[in-house]
Amino acid sequence: MAYAAKGGMENDALAISEAKIPLAQAVTVAEQHANGKASRAEYENSKQGWVYDVEVVSGAKVFDVRVDADKGTVISSAEDKADHDDDHDKQD
Repeated sequence: MAYAAKGGMENDALAISEAKIPLAQAVTVAEQHANGKASRAEYENSKQGWVYDVEVVSGAKVFDVRVDADKGTVISSAEDKADHDDDHDKQD
């Protein structure tokens, strides 16, 4: 369910040991924020510093929730329309 970011996986995987909050806590924060279940989580370096990027499914919607890796607070949350729409665009 959760894994380190693919890009530069070795660096990101090692860097997670420096995070003040564990991945499991970030997933819980994101799930509570979006009122859903996490389907994917990544640890990545962003403009805001190290963050957890958690994809949360809530009903028929998917949200990308970014959680601060030091404070455990939600930095941003937005509906991920691209993931949701991809399923409907495919026709046999």
